[in-house]
Amino acid sequence: MKKTIITFSIVLYAIVVPFLEINDTHVFNPDWTPHAKIHEVWQLITNSAIGVLCLWLVWVKKEFRLSALLSMLVTGGFLLAYSLQNLYGGSMKYLDGSEKTILGINIGVVGFGLAFILLLATSKRNYN
Repeated sequence: MKKTIITFSIVLYAIVVPFLEINDTHVFNPDWTPHAKIHEVWQLITNSAIGVLCLWLVWVKKEFRLSALLSMLVTGGFLLAYSLQNLYGGSMKYLDGSEKTILGINIGVVGFGLAFILLLATSKRNYN
C-alpha cells in the first residue's frame, strides 16, 4: 500500500503537472515574461527529477521514508505557495478568470492535499 501511495503522489507532481503545464496556459503563454517561464520550466524539471529519484528509492532501494519526505516537500511546497498567494500576488486562476476545480476547490489543492495527507500517514508507519 505504501508503494502505491508514494507512487500516486509522484505521478501527480512528476507527470500530471508537466502534462497540464506544458502548453499555452503556462510554459508557452505569450503573456508570461521570459523570466517567469524559465522559473516554470525549472520547477517542472526539478520536480520531475525528484519524482524519478523517489521512484528509484521506493521501487529499487525500498526506501519509503525518504521518498515520502521528498514527495511531501514537493506537494507541501505547492500547498504553502497556494496559502501564501495573497502575499506575492499569485493565483491559480487563468487570465480569463477561470480555475480548474473539483467541487469548487482548486484541483491542485485537492490533488496535492490528498497526496500530502496520504504521504504523511505513510511516513508515520513503522517500516521495520
